[in-house]
Amino acid sequence: MNSTRFVLAAMVLGTALGANQANAQCAGVNSCTTTNTASVTVGALVSLGMSGTTTTLTAPTGAQVDAGATIADNGPTFTVKANRSWTLNLKSLNATDWTYSGSDGGVKPISHLTWADASNGTFAAITATDAPLATGSRTAGTAAAIFFQTLWTGGFGAASNAPGQYSLPIQFTLSAP
Repeated sequence: MNSTRFVLAAMVLGTALGANQANAQCAGVNSCTTTNTASVTVGALVSLGMSGTTTTLTAPTGAQVDAGATIADNGPTFTVKANRSWTLNLKSLNATDWTYSGSDGGVKPISHLTWADASNGTFAAITATDAPLATGSRTAGTAAAIFFQTLWTGGFGAASNAPGQYSLPIQFTLSAP
């Protein structure tokens, strides 16, 4: 019984001594030095500034609808900040067609809005899947821009030319994978 108490007391004393050492205690006559290491983990950080939340596209004239014209417009501009490599993606939040408000049955496919990263660039139809608009490396402020072209089907009778309000929500996502 005494030996059990002795072993138990030794274990308690060993634990107490270990705890004091873990707390970085020191003792000395004239000085005592301990060390503490401060650390922090910084994750991937990004910041995206956008010049505006709406873009008013140019409405077609009768001659442009009759001819099936393509009308160019500037989209928003962006300021990208990131502490590592990054990608700025875009996609339509509508799966197939623009949102239509009106009473004449307008149906305009999302592919009738094309985009490029330069006004004289190669334009691609917008889709409901992420597409890279711009990429870069660590930056304190990189500028990016998007340019639109709206396609108008030739002929006044096309459902995509019906009078009414057409809108297309476009999502821009900045990520640092």
